[in-house]
Amino acid sequence: MALVPYEEGAGWGARQLHSPSATYRFASHTVRVRQDWRRLGVAAVVWDAAVVLCAYLETGGVDIRERSVIELGAGTGLLGIIVFQMLYLWVLTVCLRHIPLYRLGAHVTITDRAAALEFLESNVQDNIPSELRPRAVVKELTWGKDLGNFPPGAFDFILGADIVYLEETFTELLQTLEHLCSEQTVILLSCRIRYERDHKFLKMLRGRFSVYEVHYDSSKDVHIYKAQRGSRKDDF
Repeated sequence: MALVPYEEGAGWGARQLHSPSATYRFASHTVRVRQDWRRLGVAAVVWDAAVVLCAYLETGGVDIRERSVIELGAGTGLLGIIVFQMLYLWVLTVCLRHIPLYRLGAHVTITDRAAALEFLESNVQDNIPSELRPRAVVKELTWGKDLGNFPPGAFDFILGADIVYLEETFTELLQTLEHLCSEQTVILLSCRIRYERDHKFLKMLRGRFSVYEVHYDSSKDVHIYKAQRGSRKDDF
């Protein structure tokens, strides 16, 4: 699940968290996702970190064309849906209309814990045409468990928005990242750095990957970190 804190009465929280839906426009597509704070809490609302990472990807600085992408702790699915729509838009705008999407390497796997899966699936179904849905897979993933259900090193990009929060999940999250990564895989983590434990996670991450901050949104106080095995700073 996308695990983040909630402080009653904090800023935009009260209205935004309890709204039954949220609407965004990225990559020439409008996405409307349902929210359900009362039933699923943090796993069923859109957080700023997801919006900032969507905007960062929309700038085109990261080439996701024909790539395999997995999102961890997807929650509402906004980020995974937007990434899929960016891939499909690329097919249309680069004059590849004669190549069916299923023949391209691009696909998106959108994951969360079992409790949030039905809700996540409903948002994906609402925003991705049925004929394209086989390329946008919703799948259960609890960090550190049943990793054999995911081929090791099979993904070009691993995305996570506001998944760094509970210290007791850090070891399992790192284990999951290592399993999913190849030498070429790029990890993009979007988050706020709120507490000392967040710095602890970054230290743990740097112990296993090369990690660099590639973007900071000062208006939302959200950082984006890029990590890769054995990479040099020049690679970023």
